[in-house]
Amino acid sequence: MLRTTTIALVLLGPAAHAPAAVSPEEAKQLGTTLTAVGAEKAGNKDGTIPEYTGGMREIPAAYRKGSGIRPSPFDGERPRLVIDAKSAASQAEKLTEGTKELLRRFPASMRVDVYPTHRVVALPPWILANTAKNAEHATTVNGGLAVEGMLPGIPFPIPKSGHEAMWNHLLRYVGVAYTGHGENWNMDAAGVASLSSASDFTYEYPLYNPRRSGAIVKDADPYFMVQVTLTGPARRAGEQIMAIDAVNPIAEPRNGWQYLPGQRRVKLAPQIAYDTPNAGSGGTATFSDNLVFNGAMDRYDWRLVGKREMYVPYNNYKLLYTPDVKSAVTPNHVNPDFMRWEVHRVWVVEATVKPGQRDLYGKRVFYLDEDSWGALAADQYDAKGQLFRATFAGMTYSYDAGAPSLDSTIYHDFATGAYSATGLLGSGEGLRYIDPLPELKWTPESMGGAGIR
Repeated sequence: MLRTTTIALVLLGPAAHAPAAVSPEEAKQLGTTLTAVGAEKAGNKDGTIPEYTGGMREIPAAYRKGSGIRPSPFDGERPRLVIDAKSAASQAEKLTEGTKELLRRFPASMRVDVYPTHRVVALPPWILANTAKNAEHATTVNGGLAVEGMLPGIPFPIPKSGHEAMWNHLLRYVGVAYTGHGENWNMDAAGVASLSSASDFTYEYPLYNPRRSGAIVKDADPYFMVQVTLTGPARRAGEQIMAIDAVNPIAEPRNGWQYLPGQRRVKLAPQIAYDTPNAGSGGTATFSDNLVFNGAMDRYDWRLVGKREMYVPYNNYKLLYTPDVKSAVTPNHVNPDFMRWEVHRVWVVEATVKPGQRDLYGKRVFYLDEDSWGALAADQYDAKGQLFRATFAGMTYSYDAGAPSLDSTIYHDFATGAYSATGLLGSGEGLRYIDPLPELKWTPESMGGAGIR
């Protein structure tokens, strides 16, 4: 089992502290047998996972400087393996349960095209230096639900618990701030696609703001902030949502606000958290499913299962940036021609609802990329232990910004047969990395002023 740490020095007084961080001897693995973020540096035995050699350092010639659209560096490659319903059993150990279910349900159309694996993630040197310090000094408090002793970087590169591994996902580096225009498309069980929403969005990660100095010492310090303004369809244009998560979500729960043009006022929206259905997904996902998982971890017991080699969406530039959404969003599942799968080592974390708590999902299983710490997939089970839903995130690396991205996400609901493909960026200017917004832009007052029409 591994321990978890958050990105902050959360001073909780008498709150329960986790044991000390890893020993200096363990920490010496970072940069030797392990990469600076805790991944295995060596490749695997059969050569399908290469050695980590520092990530992608060169920008592809096809990329236009300043563009938010990133061509795939691997366009000329062909799959080395194609998995369909007939061959799924022979590859079962490396398939998520959600992937197996899609292959079983849709044998005529679903397939997994496995391409050569590329370990592209290269984080900025200052983040790697902080990560090395975090290994020996960051710890979790409040039973793993908050963190202290952490500098901006991966808090637990050598995790000892499920909480620690999930904090690595929540606090991973994806840039300081970015903005874009994305579309969410829903496909119902009858094979009818509809545009659920088109929106302008901004994500900001204040702990990585270069203007910050020193450690985070207050429970209310935010680590994740998001603003979304809907531009379509017409019936929803002008709606806004803003949410802010703090480093101690128990002492400082999520702040959420919503603006509805018909009411012409901003109101608190505490419901945009946990297992509240996300209307934009057509009922296939909850708010905590955003980015595969987000928000507080207090409803679950978390267990670090270990590390596995798995087929996961990776370097999925084609889906993220396609302008041809109607060809990508096909009945039953995303068009396999738009999906790139690779074999990667992932940390497997299992979350089970605590006794006395309730949640739509009785159990969730997450698959975290060892190189970026982003969650690449999840299997969700109902209270009876039946596979209920599955989530996939198409990781790409923004090579011009030195930041991983997990913004295109696919949600499958096996109870209804519907799915949702979200965060598709090809209809706008792609993904643009920006300076942090002024603090006044993260207030409900500014949100209302921007939303009135």
